[in-house]
Amino acid sequence: MLELGYYSFPILLLMIFLRAPIGLAMMLCGIGGLYLAMGSPMMFLGKLKNETYTTFSSYSLTIIPMFLLMGQFATLSGMSQALFKAAESWLGHRRGGVAMAAVGACAGFGAICGSSLATAATMSRVALPELRRYGYAGGFSTATLAAGGTLGILIPPSVILVIYAILTEQNIAKLFLAAFIPGILAAIGYMITISIYVRVHPNAAGTRDAVPYSERFKALADVWPVLIVFGVVVGGIYLGWFTPTEGAAIGAAGTGIIAYLSGNLTWAVFRESIISTAQSTAMIFFIVLGAGFYNSFLALSQVPQELSNWVVSQGFSPWTVLTMVLVFYLIFGCLMDSMSMILLTIPIFFPVIAVLDFGMSAEHVAIWFGILVLIVVEVGLITPPVGMNLFIINAMDRKTPMTATYRAVLWFVTSDILRIILLVLFPSITLFLLGD
Repeated sequence: MLELGYYSFPILLLMIFLRAPIGLAMMLCGIGGLYLAMGSPMMFLGKLKNETYTTFSSYSLTIIPMFLLMGQFATLSGMSQALFKAAESWLGHRRGGVAMAAVGACAGFGAICGSSLATAATMSRVALPELRRYGYAGGFSTATLAAGGTLGILIPPSVILVIYAILTEQNIAKLFLAAFIPGILAAIGYMITISIYVRVHPNAAGTRDAVPYSERFKALADVWPVLIVFGVVVGGIYLGWFTPTEGAAIGAAGTGIIAYLSGNLTWAVFRESIISTAQSTAMIFFIVLGAGFYNSFLALSQVPQELSNWVVSQGFSPWTVLTMVLVFYLIFGCLMDSMSMILLTIPIFFPVIAVLDFGMSAEHVAIWFGILVLIVVEVGLITPPVGMNLFIINAMDRKTPMTATYRAVLWFVTSDILRIILLVLFPSITLFLLGD
């Protein structure tokens, strides 16, 4: 049976290479493996029924459509424009300031969106015209927005962190809290990168006049809805006022009400939000179900347990194992989306990391590892040659050659690598807000 588990990996990778949807590939490998491993058709059919029921009866999964709906309301209701205008009014006159404003707006929008691709696409529609207007180079502009988009999934609330919490049985509120400082560090790191880039390449960015302070404060006042939604949802979850699922529902309702009061939530926008949320939820749930079948087969074949025992028996340093895992995520993150990577690999790698001694409690190791994995997988979204965010931005700016975006985005990838090294060497940065 163990051999069946090993053989399933190359088959799965071959199906992915042949462009089969990742959810379908995992489902077929899982169902085929379960049938071969269990032998009895009746036991096999019973397993399929139980796996489907247990997967979709999870109360925690209801948080996903709520956060997706909140992001849809925010995307279609004009909040992105207010965020960018506020950030631009305060930073736009500085060297590289409009690009910094785009990163700041991405961070703010990510706090109510929770999706990298949605953040990148939405903020590109808002920021690209302004970047062009003030003479920013095409490759630098697209690279900035691609990198800024990755903040959408790191700054809580994050759908990927919810999936990780369910897979590893961790506290969602603590994971959200742990992601906060790394998310802020990412935004600051990108702004520092922009500052350095425009000094090395002075022709890559134009300048604009400073905005009077009266206009700055007026623009800042326009983003109060974002601050309220983020504060109520994340603060309420952490303070125990409501569960993460209840917080997601409150966030979706609050964002919808704010969009309605602003006049942006028409019936057509509402209908589009519901349909888009349903489509995204169906896609995610299909991947979750496929991963459930495949991971159930792996558990039956004892592959994760055997891998953990082998790693421990080799006497590798925990830090060596962690580095190897993170490098794996960095490479394969270029080829797969973050959701698929998390669902496919966490059931295999997490048991390995969990048995290693990092000098921390098991809960802190799980939370720290989850944040590291999330960051590394997101770096893959902007890593050439196939970073998904790069293609999203390039599709919105056909005039800019992809090679120009590649050259500029490597500066942001370098910033990400340095941040990963910092968080690996100093776990307390991630765990600081959790206390003891």
